[in-house]
Amino acid sequence: MNQFAHGLLTMASIVAALFFARYWKMSGDRLFVFFALAFAALAANWSVLSLLNPAVETQHYVYLIRLVAFVLIIAGIVDKNRRERRF
Repeated sequence: MNQFAHGLLTMASIVAALFFARYWKMSGDRLFVFFALAFAALAANWSVLSLLNPAVETQHYVYLIRLVAFVLIIAGIVDKNRRERRF
């Protein structure tokens, strides 16, 4: 059942990444690129978790992929806020 849930979360993350990539293509806003990359990283995280043994799930290297995704989101927000102040 965990593999099914991880597969579902992988698919949902890929769909979200594709939506953000499409919004970036339409608007040209870099924030959408950061979000698309973050959701692609989350999709990689869920797919790795579905392939691993459940006992290995608590290892630190699995969480590094998720950390990269959240850092990308924070970097995108900071980048967006810094670009808005420039005239």
